[in-house]
Amino acid sequence: MRLKGRTDEHAVSSEGTASDASSLTRPMLRAGRIRQILLFIASAVLLALSMFAAISLGAKDLTLSTVWAAVFHYDRSLMTHQIIHELRLPRVLGAAVIGAALAVAGSLIQGITRNPLGDTGVLGINAGAMFVVAVSFAFFPNLPYGTLIVLSFLGALMSTLLVFGLGASAPGGLTPMRLTVSGAVTAALLGSMTSGIAIYFDLSQDLAFWYAGGVAGIKWSQLEILAPILLIVIVWSMGLARSISLISMGDEVALNLGINLKRIRLLGLLTVVVLAGLSVSAAGAISFVGLVIPHIARKLIGVDYRQIVPLSALLGAVLLVLADLGARMANPPEELAIGIMVSFIGVPFFLFLARKERRDL
Repeated sequence: MRLKGRTDEHAVSSEGTASDASSLTRPMLRAGRIRQILLFIASAVLLALSMFAAISLGAKDLTLSTVWAAVFHYDRSLMTHQIIHELRLPRVLGAAVIGAALAVAGSLIQGITRNPLGDTGVLGINAGAMFVVAVSFAFFPNLPYGTLIVLSFLGALMSTLLVFGLGASAPGGLTPMRLTVSGAVTAALLGSMTSGIAIYFDLSQDLAFWYAGGVAGIKWSQLEILAPILLIVIVWSMGLARSISLISMGDEVALNLGINLKRIRLLGLLTVVVLAGLSVSAAGAISFVGLVIPHIARKLIGVDYRQIVPLSALLGAVLLVLADLGARMANPPEELAIGIMVSFIGVPFFLFLARKERRDL
C-alpha cells in the first residue's frame, strides 16, 4: 500500500511538473511567433518605403503624391509620370525581384552545402552565366531576351557542375572551404575567358553593364518574362525549406527523418541555378547579396529555413533597391554600378566569414 501511495504521489508530481513546463512553454512559443510576424511585417514595410524612396529620388526628385499618381493613375501626357513609369518603376521592381532571387539562392546553397560562404557569385555560378552571355553577344548579337534567359541558365548550370566536380575530386571529398576554393577558381577561369571574348570581339562596352551589374537597363518587356518566373521559383523554394532545414543539421539527422538527400540537393541546386541564371540575364553579375542576407536573416529569425527563405527574399529585395538608390545618388547625374555598392558591404563580410572558416581549409 505504501509503495502504491508513493507511486501515485510520483505520478501526480510528474503530471504537475509537465503541466508547469507546458504552461511556461506556450507563452514562449506564442511570443516567438509574434516576433516572427513582426519581423516579416517590418521587413515588408521597409521594402515598401525603400521602393517609394527609390522611385521618388534621383536626378529629378519627385513628391510621394506624384509617385502615387503615376503608379495608380498613369497619365502619359505628363513628363513626371513618364519618368516614373518608363524609367524608375521597372528598374526598382527589377531590383526588388532580382535582390529577392539572389538572396533566396544564397540561403538555399548555404543550407544544402552547409557552407557559410555560399553565394552564387562567390561559387562561380554567376560567372558561368556571364560567360554564355559574352558568347551569345559575340556570335548571336540579336538574340531575343527569352533565348538569352535560357542560355544564361545553361551557363549557370555548366559552372555549377564544374564547381562541384572540382571540389569533389579533391582528396577527402567535398568540404565547405574546398567548395569555396573551387568556386573561386571556376569564377577566375570563366571570368578570364569572358574578358578574352570581350576584347577579341570588341564587346567591352556592351559587356561593361553585365560585368559591374545594374538594373538601369531593365524594361517592362523583360520584367514581363523575368518577374513571374523568379517569383514562382522563389515560392517553389519555400516548399523545399523544411527539407533543407533538416539537411543543414547534418546528413544523418536528415536521413533518419526520411529525407532523400540526393533528390533534395538536386532540386535545390537546380532552383539556385534558375534564380542565378535569370538574375544575371537581366542585371549582370551581382555578388554578395546571397552571402550577406541569409546570415542576417538567420541572426534575426533562427535556423528554420521555412522562416529564413521568405525573410531573405524580403531583405534581399530591400538591399538591392537601396543599393540601386545609392548608386544613383552617389554622384548625380552619373551612376555607379550597383555591384560596387553591394561590394562595399559584401567584401568585408566575406573576409570576416572566411577568417572564421579558415581552419577547415
